Amino acid sequence: MQVLFVALGGALGATLRYLVTGWVQQRVDFFPWGTLAVNFLGSFLIGIVLELTLRGFLSSQARLFLAVGILGGFTTFSSFSWETLALLEDGDLVPALAYSGGSLLGGVFLAWLGSVTVRLLSS
Repeated sequence: MQVLFVALGGALGATLRYLVTGWVQQRVDFFPWGTLAVNFLGSFLIGIVLELTLRGFLSSQARLFLAVGILGGFTTFSSFSWETLALLEDGDLVPALAYSGGSLLGGVFLAWLGSVTVRLLSS
């Protein structure tokens, strides 16, 4: 049953990633903003989901469905890695560093912000 939660969530997350990334990228195509957007949003949401789980507001099945399934399928570290490599291979060192550094710092910050949001709302 746990595998089913992850599989269904993963299918939903991957579909959402495709739609959100495409929607964002159609509006700005000179930088991988679509991937950055889903990674930032996913980082924020995983902070919320895991904090809710730690506080007993979500079951382990909900955590599997949401964090491992949906958000695992939604975030795009493999795409991020490939796009960073492409920027480097094109000689775009500054955009590659901005993208990779911004993704890491922004993702960690937003995971923290999601966790803090739940803490503040549940106190």
